[in-house]
Amino acid sequence: RNKRNIVTAGALKPVIGFLASENSGLQGNAVALVITLSASSTNKAIIGASGVFPPLLQILTDAATSSQAKFDSLMALHNLSSHKENLVKLLEAEPVPALIGLLKSSRRSSRIAGKCTALIEILMGYEEARSALASEDGGVLSVVEVLESGSVENGEHAVGALLTMCRGDRSKYREAILREGAIPGLLEFTVQGSPKSQHGARVLLRLLRDDEPRSSSEVQEADTFENIVSNIMSQMEDDDGVVDEDDGCGKSKKMVSDMVQLSMELSLKRMQDRASV
Repeated sequence: RNKRNIVTAGALKPVIGFLASENSGLQGNAVALVITLSASSTNKAIIGASGVFPPLLQILTDAATSSQAKFDSLMALHNLSSHKENLVKLLEAEPVPALIGLLKSSRRSSRIAGKCTALIEILMGYEEARSALASEDGGVLSVVEVLESGSVENGEHAVGALLTMCRGDRSKYREAILREGAIPGLLEFTVQGSPKSQHGARVLLRLLRDDEPRSSSEVQEADTFENIVSNIMSQMEDDDGVVDEDDGCGKSKKMVSDMVQLSMELSLKRMQDRASV
């Protein structure tokens, strides 16, 4: 009730103004207050309509702001994104470049990377965000890197983001995901993480598999990855086409380990080729 009263009393406008303050103390307190106020479901729509998204995103891109301020801004964005109307307003502020920029500069296992990837996962439900991620230099690659070297929790968000992206338009985004070497990380997530992320990794591997014949040299490496996927998925399934869950800690894990090793070697070659360009 107090949170609602603060907003209805007209205190929100100066708080939004303080988000752009050059005084780090004022800015930090303003972000913390937005987090507190946005925890109330009745305030989310009002805060979202107040013009809060551009200054919150600016904090993510400002080199002068502290890591804590950036994390708190991500928390506020995450709170507000649970309201559907706010997602539309957030998308209008073009959040993907800011999120990817921060993700690139953060350790993939950090809490900042986790919140960035969690927000990206939510945004992938919208075509404008999927297109922005694919167009952003190193956008898809940054998410794949979280999948490969982030914490399990962060990697689960990466699985969800890539799966939602591919499901949104498989024909448009499948190649981009394959090209950035997502297969090794996905293979690992078929035997680690939560049941939801394991299932998501398996579903995405199937979406990435393509039985259509192709001859272009540009996708030769992707075809190699797909052969790996086809092999492992066929061996991890029983005669009815169902993954044998009881085998996950034994034979399947060994197969995944072998496939991951081969895939990692191919990924390394891809990165070396890219660096030599």
